[in-house]
Amino acid sequence: MIIIVIVVSIHLIEVNIIDQIITDWIGIDFANTIQNIEGNIVYNFSKLWQSFFVYFFVIIYIIIYPFTLWFSPYYFILKKNKKSIVILAYGLLIIYIFAMPFYLFLPVTNVYTFYNLDSTLNSVIPNIERFFYFTTTQNNCFPSLHVAMSILIARAGLLTKNKYYSFFLIFSMVSVIISVIYLAIHWITDIIFGIIFAILAILILNKTITVD
Repeated sequence: MIIIVIVVSIHLIEVNIIDQIITDWIGIDFANTIQNIEGNIVYNFSKLWQSFFVYFFVIIYIIIYPFTLWFSPYYFILKKNKKSIVILAYGLLIIYIFAMPFYLFLPVTNVYTFYNLDSTLNSVIPNIERFFYFTTTQNNCFPSLHVAMSILIARAGLLTKNKYYSFFLIFSMVSVIISVIYLAIHWITDIIFGIIFAILAILILNKTITVD
């Protein structure tokens, strides 16, 4: 739990203090490079926005994902599942170590901001971005931490042997990955590297962590 709190604290410092200073120093938005590679794949999903699906995926992104992120550690502790909490805590640390250099030195603006689209987040929950961007920035897109962490949480949850909670976490993981595309938040590249970082973290932990 201390590891989780430390990583979250470092992340908030990076987002609210360090990020803007280094972004101004670098002076480049690499979203242009990614857009040149990917084209308008994610942008085209904005043409498919329907009220029901927008509401559903915003709830997944803003409510369900944070719930799984913060409830899961307490659930693992309550169930005395040491391996689950160790996988989650050290996995978060490894993923963030991987991601930090990219957040600092490879700023990538999110898709809907890049294309000047209306924010689906604000359309469903007015003024939510005021809070949301206290915990992230518009150019901390690469890699997708939502994607990486949802995979890690699902992996840790499977170790509990609770099939209902495991199914819920898998459903949440898949929905988060779809939501960041459908809501035009992350580029495909962000998602791919989020998946890669999560898999690498899990493989490292499988080789190094032993819990009775």
